[in-house]
Amino acid sequence: MQTPREVIASLFARRPAERVGLRDSPWGDTLRKWLAQGYPATAEGSPVDPAAHFGFDMVGVGGFEWRARLEPETIVDQTDEWRLVRDGNGATFKWWKNKSGTPQHVDFAMKSRRVWEIEYKPHVVGSARQRATPQALANIGASIERVHAQGKWADLGFRGLWENMRGAFGDITLYENMLLDPEWIRDYCRTYTDLYSEELGLVLQEAGRPDGVWFFDDLGYRGTTFCRPELYAELIFPFYVELVELVHRHGMPAILHTCGYTESVLPLIVQTGFDGLHPMEVKAGNDPLGMASRYADRLVFIGGLDARILESHDHRLIRRAVGAYIDGMKARGARLVFGSDHSLSTNIDYEDFRVALEAYRAHQAY
Repeated sequence: MQTPREVIASLFARRPAERVGLRDSPWGDTLRKWLAQGYPATAEGSPVDPAAHFGFDMVGVGGFEWRARLEPETIVDQTDEWRLVRDGNGATFKWWKNKSGTPQHVDFAMKSRRVWEIEYKPHVVGSARQRATPQALANIGASIERVHAQGKWADLGFRGLWENMRGAFGDITLYENMLLDPEWIRDYCRTYTDLYSEELGLVLQEAGRPDGVWFFDDLGYRGTTFCRPELYAELIFPFYVELVELVHRHGMPAILHTCGYTESVLPLIVQTGFDGLHPMEVKAGNDPLGMASRYADRLVFIGGLDARILESHDHRLIRRAVGAYIDGMKARGARLVFGSDHSLSTNIDYEDFRVALEAYRAHQAY
């Protein structure tokens, strides 16, 4: 019988896998809600690790601070419900205090190439050792060892290049300068590609070897991408080609996470050499079965179950939909790691997800 690590490794290596893999991401708020519904707690009263509790096959082992300046966040203002925070990019976001959610974008200091080059870029160039500190590397190394001891697949994570710029410049400055100053966009991507390459080298030299590398990006929203695929191809993805080739040289697969609509950039993702794609968000307009019909031979598909089905609380529907999705992907030759098409929100009850996992196990065998 294959271990979880062997299952995932087989899927990426195009070797026979005994079953469909399993991975998902409950929100912290969701786990706390589930405690009142019977989810197990630690001795301190916190939710137990969901990867261990549910038997997820893939487990993250960490990453590094991506913001330009390595300095603590500054609370600009706050109430009982929210806090206004300025981060190491000089970006100010408004966050809820007592619940999860997307922050409000309030202000950005990095509104010009001059500000980037003078005030922020010097804090990134040559900073790999300040980010991948001995303690950070020791923590990642310990996580890799722990995950491997559990027989599971360990993955290292980097924040995506596009998502970095959205968080540093703000959407308006980013979109304007893709047209007005594309060399600034390339310079930013060059700087972070070099940083990520150095950090990965330090991990491999001093922490150990993860099983794969994730890049967490968000390239689209409902029904479309944030910019034309041609602009992604011209300004962003040449740097992903470098990063993916680097990961491959070390014998690991590279996985792209991108929320929102993905289908129009799917050919670009495949041409870049990514080995896996997550999460194929259905409510954004993606069709995971259609994606599998076109690219089952090129990608491992991770996620893809419409989370609204889990939010329905209709257990008969959940069982039927999970079975139909897994069987449909297998019928198309897909190498699948089952999970939701985003993450597990507070609209999902503990029993809803347990029912989904029962259906998964009934259909998991290849």
